Amino acid sequence: MIAKLALEDGAVFTGTSVGATSTRTGEVVFNTAMTGYQEVFTYPSYCGQIVTMTFPLQGNYGVNTEDFESAQPHLSGVVLKELPLRPSSFRATGGLSEFLSRHGVTGIVGVDTRAVTRRIRTQGALRGVISTETLDDLELVRQARAVVPMAGSNLVNEVTPAVAAAWPRSANGAASATAEPDAPTCHIVAIDCGIKHNIPRLLAKAGCRVTLAPAQATPEEILALAPDGLVAGNGPGDPAAVSGTVGTLRALLGRLPVFGICLGHQLLALALGAKTYKLAFGHHGVNLPVLDRTTGSVAITSQNHGFAVDAESLERVGGEVTHVSLNDGSVEGFTHRATDIVAVQFHPEASPGPHDSCYMFRQFTQTVAARKSASIEPAPSNVAYHVPCGGPEADHRSPRR
Repeated sequence: MIAKLALEDGAVFTGTSVGATSTRTGEVVFNTAMTGYQEVFTYPSYCGQIVTMTFPLQGNYGVNTEDFESAQPHLSGVVLKELPLRPSSFRATGGLSEFLSRHGVTGIVGVDTRAVTRRIRTQGALRGVISTETLDDLELVRQARAVVPMAGSNLVNEVTPAVAAAWPRSANGAASATAEPDAPTCHIVAIDCGIKHNIPRLLAKAGCRVTLAPAQATPEEILALAPDGLVAGNGPGDPAAVSGTVGTLRALLGRLPVFGICLGHQLLALALGAKTYKLAFGHHGVNLPVLDRTTGSVAITSQNHGFAVDAESLERVGGEVTHVSLNDGSVEGFTHRATDIVAVQFHPEASPGPHDSCYMFRQFTQTVAARKSASIEPAPSNVAYHVPCGGPEADHRSPRR
Protein backbone atom coordinates (compact mmCIF):
# COMPACT_ATOMS: atom_id res chain seq x y z
CA MET A 1 0.00 0.00 0.00
CA ILE A 2 1.26 3.48 -0.88
CA ALA A 3 2.10 5.79 2.01
CA LYS A 4 3.29 9.38 2.06
CA LEU A 5 5.31 11.53 4.44
CA ALA A 6 4.74 15.29 4.18
CA LEU A 7 6.72 17.98 6.00
CA GLU A 8 5.65 21.49 6.86
CA ASP A 9 8.30 22.93 4.51
CA GLY A 10 6.38 21.45 1.55
CA ALA A 11 8.51 18.35 0.98
CA VAL A 12 6.59 15.13 0.27
CA PHE A 13 8.11 11.63 0.23
CA THR A 14 6.37 8.58 -1.23
CA GLY A 15 6.97 5.03 -0.04
CA THR A 16 5.26 1.84 1.07
CA SER A 17 3.09 1.48 4.14
CA VAL A 18 4.38 -0.57 7.05
CA GLY A 19 2.58 -1.14 10.32
CA ALA A 20 -0.88 0.31 10.90
CA THR A 21 -2.84 1.94 8.08
CA SER A 22 -3.86 5.40 9.26
CA THR A 23 -2.89 9.06 9.31
CA ARG A 24 -0.55 10.17 12.10
CA THR A 25 0.98 13.55 12.80
CA GLY A 26 3.87 14.77 14.94
CA GLU A 27 7.25 16.44 15.07
CA VAL A 28 9.67 14.68 12.69
CA VAL A 29 13.08 13.93 14.21
CA PHE A 30 15.94 11.64 13.26
CA ASN A 31 17.83 9.00 15.25
CA THR A 32 21.31 7.92 14.20
CA ALA A 33 21.44 4.54 16.00
CA MET A 34 22.51 1.61 13.83
CA THR A 35 20.90 -0.96 16.15
CA GLY A 36 18.38 -0.90 18.99
CA TYR A 37 15.31 0.07 16.98
CA GLN A 38 12.99 -1.85 19.33
CA GLU A 39 14.25 0.08 22.34
CA VAL A 40 14.01 3.35 20.39
CA PHE A 41 10.44 2.67 19.27
CA THR A 42 9.37 1.89 22.86
CA TYR A 43 10.87 5.07 24.37
CA PRO A 44 7.96 6.97 25.94
CA SER A 45 10.01 10.12 25.28
CA TYR A 46 9.11 9.83 21.57
CA CYS A 47 5.43 10.47 22.28
CA GLY A 48 4.16 13.00 19.73
CA GLN A 49 7.07 12.44 17.34
CA ILE A 50 7.67 10.70 14.01
CA VAL A 51 11.08 9.02 14.18
CA THR A 52 13.29 8.79 11.10
CA MET A 53 16.05 6.18 11.40
CA THR A 54 19.09 7.40 9.47
CA PHE A 55 20.75 3.98 9.22
CA PRO A 56 19.16 2.46 6.10
CA LEU A 57 18.60 -1.12 7.30
CA GLN A 58 16.14 -1.61 10.17
CA GLY A 59 14.32 -4.72 11.39
CA ASN A 60 16.99 -7.18 10.31
CA TYR A 61 17.08 -8.99 13.68
CA GLY A 62 13.35 -8.78 14.39
CA VAL A 63 11.83 -8.01 17.78
CA ASN A 64 11.64 -9.95 21.05
CA THR A 65 9.95 -9.84 24.44
CA GLU A 66 13.02 -8.68 26.40
CA ASP A 67 14.04 -5.38 24.81
CA PHE A 68 10.99 -3.25 25.54
CA GLU A 69 11.67 0.05 27.30
CA SER A 70 7.97 0.55 28.08
CA ALA A 71 4.88 -1.61 27.85
CA GLN A 72 4.12 -0.33 24.35
CA PRO A 73 5.28 2.24 21.77
CA HIS A 74 4.05 5.82 22.21
CA LEU A 75 5.59 7.42 19.12
CA SER A 76 3.43 8.76 16.28
CA GLY A 77 5.19 7.01 13.41
CA VAL A 78 8.43 5.70 11.91
CA VAL A 79 10.28 6.47 8.68
CA LEU A 80 12.57 3.76 7.25
CA LYS A 81 14.73 3.19 4.21
CA GLU A 82 14.77 -0.63 4.09
CA LEU A 83 12.87 -3.32 6.03
CA PRO A 84 13.89 -6.98 5.53
CA LEU A 85 11.03 -9.43 5.06
CA ARG A 86 12.84 -12.21 6.94
CA PRO A 87 14.42 -11.11 10.25
CA SER A 88 17.23 -13.34 11.47
CA SER A 89 18.11 -13.71 15.16
CA PHE A 90 17.84 -16.54 17.67
CA ARG A 91 16.20 -14.03 20.06
CA ALA A 92 13.51 -12.89 17.61
CA THR A 93 9.89 -13.68 18.39
CA GLY A 94 8.49 -11.73 15.45
CA GLY A 95 9.18 -9.14 12.78
CA LEU A 96 9.25 -5.37 12.99
CA SER A 97 6.33 -4.93 10.58
CA GLU A 98 4.08 -7.16 12.70
CA PHE A 99 5.27 -5.36 15.83
CA LEU A 100 4.27 -1.96 14.41
CA SER A 101 0.90 -3.28 13.24
CA ARG A 102 0.14 -4.91 16.58
CA HIS A 103 0.77 -1.67 18.44
CA GLY A 104 -0.99 0.61 15.97
CA VAL A 105 2.14 2.47 14.83
CA THR A 106 2.05 3.86 11.29
CA GLY A 107 5.24 3.68 9.28
CA ILE A 108 6.60 4.31 5.82
CA VAL A 109 9.45 2.39 4.17
CA GLY A 110 11.36 3.11 0.97
CA VAL A 111 12.08 6.74 1.86
CA ASP A 112 15.46 8.42 1.39
CA THR A 113 15.97 8.90 5.13
CA ARG A 114 19.24 10.78 4.60
CA ALA A 115 17.33 13.37 2.55
CA VAL A 116 14.77 13.77 5.36
CA THR A 117 17.61 14.14 7.85
CA ARG A 118 19.37 16.82 5.79
CA ARG A 119 16.18 18.90 5.73
CA ILE A 120 15.85 18.63 9.52
CA ARG A 121 19.50 19.49 10.12
CA THR A 122 19.15 22.54 7.88
CA GLN A 123 15.80 23.84 9.08
CA GLY A 124 15.36 22.24 12.50
CA ALA A 125 12.79 19.68 13.60
CA LEU A 126 9.81 19.84 11.27
CA ARG A 127 6.15 19.06 11.84
CA GLY A 128 4.91 16.29 9.59
CA VAL A 129 2.28 13.71 8.74
CA ILE A 130 2.39 10.07 7.61
CA SER A 131 -0.70 8.81 5.81
CA THR A 132 -1.95 5.75 4.00
CA GLU A 133 -5.40 7.36 3.63
CA THR A 134 -4.82 10.84 2.21
CA LEU A 135 -2.44 10.87 -0.74
CA ASP A 136 -3.00 14.42 -2.02
CA ASP A 137 0.30 16.27 -1.55
CA LEU A 138 -1.18 19.73 -0.94
CA GLU A 139 -3.64 18.43 1.64
CA LEU A 140 -0.89 16.53 3.46
CA VAL A 141 1.32 19.62 3.64
CA ARG A 142 -1.64 21.57 5.00
CA GLN A 143 -2.12 18.93 7.70
CA ALA A 144 1.58 19.04 8.55
CA ARG A 145 1.48 22.79 9.03
CA ALA A 146 -1.52 22.41 11.36
CA VAL A 147 0.31 20.10 13.78
CA VAL A 148 0.65 21.53 17.30
CA PRO A 149 4.31 22.57 17.87
CA MET A 150 6.36 20.62 20.40
CA ALA A 151 7.32 23.81 22.23
CA GLY A 152 4.68 24.38 24.88
CA SER A 153 3.31 20.82 24.73
CA ASN A 154 2.89 18.84 27.95
CA LEU A 155 2.96 15.22 26.79
CA VAL A 156 3.91 13.71 30.13
CA ASN A 157 0.27 13.20 31.04
CA GLU A 158 -0.08 10.83 28.07
CA VAL A 159 2.59 8.41 29.30
CA THR A 160 2.72 8.66 33.11
CA PRO A 161 0.96 5.96 35.18
CA ALA A 162 -2.15 6.77 37.19
CA VAL A 163 -0.90 5.36 40.50
CA ALA A 164 2.37 4.47 42.19
CA ALA A 165 3.68 0.93 41.68
CA ALA A 166 6.56 -1.12 43.00
CA TRP A 167 9.26 -2.37 40.63
CA PRO A 168 9.58 -4.97 39.14
CA ARG A 169 6.35 -4.49 37.28
CA SER A 170 4.95 -6.24 34.21
CA ALA A 171 6.60 -5.20 30.96
CA ASN A 172 4.76 -6.34 27.83
CA GLY A 173 3.18 -9.16 29.79
CA ALA A 174 6.47 -10.50 31.11
CA ALA A 175 8.15 -9.87 34.46
CA SER A 176 11.32 -7.81 34.58
CA ALA A 177 14.49 -9.77 34.03
CA THR A 178 16.07 -8.05 37.03
CA ALA A 179 14.30 -8.67 40.33
CA GLU A 180 14.80 -6.56 43.40
CA PRO A 181 17.38 -7.82 45.89
CA ASP A 182 16.23 -9.83 48.91
CA ALA A 183 17.54 -7.19 51.31
CA PRO A 184 17.63 -3.83 49.52
CA THR A 185 19.91 -1.24 51.02
CA CYS A 186 17.64 1.73 50.32
CA HIS A 187 14.32 2.77 48.87
CA ILE A 188 14.30 4.94 45.74
CA VAL A 189 11.16 6.64 44.45
CA ALA A 190 11.36 7.41 40.73
CA ILE A 191 8.97 9.98 39.29
CA ASP A 192 7.67 8.29 36.16
CA CYS A 193 7.22 10.94 33.48
CA GLY A 194 7.62 8.20 30.87
CA ILE A 195 10.58 6.43 32.42
CA LYS A 196 12.52 3.80 30.50
CA HIS A 197 12.47 0.34 32.06
CA ASN A 198 16.23 0.12 32.24
CA ILE A 199 16.36 2.92 34.82
CA PRO A 200 14.54 0.98 37.57
CA ARG A 201 16.32 -2.18 36.38
CA LEU A 202 19.71 -0.64 37.12
CA LEU A 203 18.53 0.90 40.38
CA ALA A 204 17.36 -2.55 41.46
CA LYS A 205 20.63 -4.07 40.29
CA ALA A 206 22.46 -1.52 42.44
CA GLY A 207 20.65 -2.89 45.51
CA CYS A 208 17.57 -0.68 45.84
CA ARG A 209 13.89 -1.17 46.36
CA VAL A 210 12.23 0.95 43.68
CA THR A 211 8.79 2.55 43.56
CA LEU A 212 7.55 4.37 40.46
CA ALA A 213 5.39 7.39 41.26
CA PRO A 214 3.16 9.17 38.72
CA ALA A 215 4.18 12.60 37.48
CA GLN A 216 1.16 14.17 39.15
CA ALA A 217 2.13 12.90 42.62
CA THR A 218 2.27 15.65 45.24
CA PRO A 219 5.27 16.21 47.53
CA GLU A 220 3.25 14.80 50.43
CA GLU A 221 2.38 11.65 48.49
CA ILE A 222 6.00 11.07 47.56
CA LEU A 223 7.25 11.63 51.12
CA ALA A 224 4.55 9.26 52.38
CA LEU A 225 6.34 6.50 50.45
CA ALA A 226 9.33 7.04 52.78
CA PRO A 227 12.04 7.28 50.10
CA ASP A 228 15.73 7.46 50.88
CA GLY A 229 16.41 9.03 47.49
CA LEU A 230 14.53 10.40 44.51
CA VAL A 231 15.00 9.90 40.77
CA ALA A 232 13.42 12.30 38.28
CA GLY A 233 13.12 10.25 35.11
CA ASN A 234 12.86 10.89 31.41
CA GLY A 235 9.74 11.73 29.43
CA PRO A 236 8.37 13.56 26.37
CA GLY A 237 7.48 17.13 25.45
CA ASP A 238 8.48 20.60 26.59
CA PRO A 239 9.82 20.54 30.18
CA ALA A 240 8.60 24.08 30.83
CA ALA A 241 5.03 22.87 30.25
CA VAL A 242 5.27 20.21 33.00
CA SER A 243 4.65 22.80 35.69
CA GLY A 244 3.02 20.46 38.22
CA THR A 245 6.04 18.16 38.43
CA VAL A 246 8.39 21.14 38.53
CA GLY A 247 6.48 22.44 41.55
CA THR A 248 6.66 19.03 43.25
CA LEU A 249 10.42 18.82 42.72
CA ARG A 250 10.87 22.37 44.01
CA ALA A 251 9.09 21.43 47.24
CA LEU A 252 11.32 18.36 47.70
CA LEU A 253 14.69 19.99 47.02
CA GLY A 254 17.11 19.62 49.91
CA ARG A 255 15.01 16.99 51.66
CA LEU A 256 16.68 13.95 50.07
CA PRO A 257 19.29 13.18 47.37
CA VAL A 258 17.96 13.53 43.82
CA PHE A 259 19.21 12.05 40.54
CA GLY A 260 17.77 13.58 37.35
CA ILE A 261 17.88 11.94 33.92
CA CYS A 262 16.99 13.61 30.60
CA LEU A 263 13.61 15.32 31.15
CA GLY A 264 14.27 14.96 34.88
CA HIS A 265 17.50 16.93 34.39
CA GLN A 266 15.52 19.74 32.77
CA LEU A 267 12.72 19.68 35.36
CA LEU A 268 15.21 19.94 38.21
CA ALA A 269 16.88 22.92 36.53
CA LEU A 270 13.49 24.59 36.20
CA ALA A 271 12.70 23.79 39.84
CA LEU A 272 15.86 25.66 40.83
CA GLY A 273 14.79 28.68 38.78
CA ALA A 274 16.89 28.08 35.65
CA LYS A 275 15.56 28.17 32.08
CA THR A 276 15.30 25.67 29.23
CA TYR A 277 15.20 26.18 25.47
CA LYS A 278 14.42 24.14 22.35
CA LEU A 279 17.31 22.75 20.34
CA ALA A 280 17.22 23.09 16.57
CA PHE A 281 16.95 19.36 15.84
CA GLY A 282 17.72 17.72 19.17
CA HIS A 283 20.11 14.93 20.11
CA HIS A 284 18.85 11.47 19.17
CA GLY A 285 21.40 8.68 18.92
CA VAL A 286 23.80 6.36 20.73
CA ASN A 287 27.24 7.72 19.80
CA LEU A 288 27.21 11.26 21.22
CA PRO A 289 30.38 12.41 23.06
CA VAL A 290 30.09 14.16 26.43
CA LEU A 291 32.91 15.76 28.42
CA ASP A 292 32.90 15.26 32.18
CA ARG A 293 34.44 18.50 33.46
CA THR A 294 35.08 17.03 36.91
CA THR A 295 37.44 14.34 35.60
CA GLY A 296 38.40 15.48 32.10
CA SER A 297 37.16 12.17 30.70
CA VAL A 298 34.89 11.73 27.66
CA ALA A 299 31.99 9.28 27.57
CA ILE A 300 30.09 8.13 24.49
CA THR A 301 26.44 8.39 25.43
CA SER A 302 22.90 7.54 24.40
CA GLN A 303 20.70 10.62 24.06
CA ASN A 304 17.13 11.50 23.17
CA HIS A 305 16.05 15.07 23.83
CA GLY A 306 14.87 18.15 21.95
CA PHE A 307 15.28 20.69 24.77
CA ALA A 308 18.27 21.75 26.85
CA VAL A 309 19.12 23.72 30.00
CA ASP A 310 20.42 27.26 29.64
CA ALA A 311 23.87 27.30 31.27
CA GLU A 312 23.92 30.96 32.35
CA SER A 313 20.54 30.77 34.08
CA LEU A 314 21.61 27.54 35.81
CA GLU A 315 24.81 29.05 37.16
CA ARG A 316 22.90 32.10 38.44
CA VAL A 317 20.85 29.84 40.74
CA GLY A 318 23.91 27.99 42.06
CA GLY A 319 24.12 25.11 39.62
CA GLU A 320 27.51 23.76 38.60
CA VAL A 321 27.77 22.47 35.02
CA THR A 322 29.59 19.13 35.20
CA HIS A 323 29.02 17.72 31.69
CA VAL A 324 28.89 19.35 28.26
CA SER A 325 28.21 18.09 24.76
CA LEU A 326 31.31 17.98 22.58
CA ASN A 327 29.11 18.47 19.51
CA ASP A 328 27.40 21.75 20.36
CA GLY A 329 28.55 22.72 23.87
CA SER A 330 25.08 22.37 25.43
CA VAL A 331 24.67 21.40 29.09
CA GLU A 332 24.72 17.63 29.61
CA GLY A 333 24.91 17.49 33.40
CA PHE A 334 25.00 19.56 36.55
CA THR A 335 25.10 19.42 40.33
CA HIS A 336 23.58 21.76 42.88
CA ARG A 337 25.53 21.45 46.09
CA ALA A 338 22.95 23.00 48.40
CA THR A 339 20.11 20.66 47.43
CA ASP A 340 21.75 17.25 46.83
CA ILE A 341 21.09 17.25 43.06
CA VAL A 342 23.00 15.25 40.47
CA ALA A 343 21.48 15.45 36.99
CA VAL A 344 22.47 14.41 33.47
CA GLN A 345 20.86 15.18 30.12
CA PHE A 346 22.05 11.94 28.50
CA HIS A 347 20.87 8.41 29.31
CA PRO A 348 23.33 6.60 31.62
CA GLU A 349 21.08 3.51 31.42
CA ALA A 350 21.73 3.36 27.64
CA SER A 351 19.48 0.66 26.12
CA PRO A 352 20.36 0.95 23.34
CA GLY A 353 23.80 2.40 23.47
CA PRO A 354 27.17 2.26 25.24
CA HIS A 355 27.42 1.60 28.97
CA ASP A 356 30.12 4.19 29.70
CA SER A 357 27.93 5.96 32.27
CA CYS A 358 26.13 3.06 33.97
CA TYR A 359 28.35 3.56 37.03
CA MET A 360 26.30 6.64 37.90
CA PHE A 361 23.46 4.46 39.23
CA ARG A 362 25.77 2.62 41.59
CA GLN A 363 27.41 5.89 42.60
CA PHE A 364 24.07 7.50 43.40
CA THR A 365 22.66 4.53 45.32
CA GLN A 366 25.87 4.11 47.32
CA THR A 367 25.64 7.73 48.36
CA VAL A 368 22.00 7.33 49.35
CA ALA A 369 22.76 4.15 51.32
CA ALA A 370 25.71 5.76 53.10
CA ARG A 371 23.61 8.73 54.08
CA LYS A 372 20.84 6.45 55.33
CA SER A 373 23.19 4.26 57.41
CA ALA A 374 24.79 7.34 58.95
CA SER A 375 21.32 8.72 59.84
CA ILE A 376 22.24 12.09 58.39
CA GLU A 377 19.46 14.62 58.55
CA PRO A 378 18.43 16.34 55.28
CA ALA A 379 20.93 19.04 54.41
CA PRO A 380 19.81 22.62 55.07
CA SER A 381 20.01 25.01 52.17
CA ASN A 382 23.35 26.47 53.33
CA VAL A 383 25.20 23.13 53.51
CA ALA A 384 27.13 21.83 50.51
CA TYR A 385 26.53 18.23 49.47
CA HIS A 386 28.26 17.13 46.29
CA VAL A 387 28.21 13.79 44.46
CA PRO A 388 30.96 13.72 41.83
CA CYS A 389 29.69 12.59 38.41
CA GLY A 390 32.69 10.58 37.40
CA GLY A 391 35.28 8.16 38.67
CA PRO A 392 37.33 5.10 37.86
CA GLU A 393 34.72 2.58 39.00
CA ALA A 394 32.67 2.73 35.79
CA ASP A 395 30.82 -0.50 35.10
CA HIS A 396 30.92 -1.30 31.38
CA ARG A 397 29.11 -4.62 31.67
CA SER A 398 25.71 -4.95 30.03
CA PRO A 399 22.84 -4.39 32.45
CA ARG A 400 20.81 -7.05 30.69
CA ARG A 401 22.86 -9.94 29.50
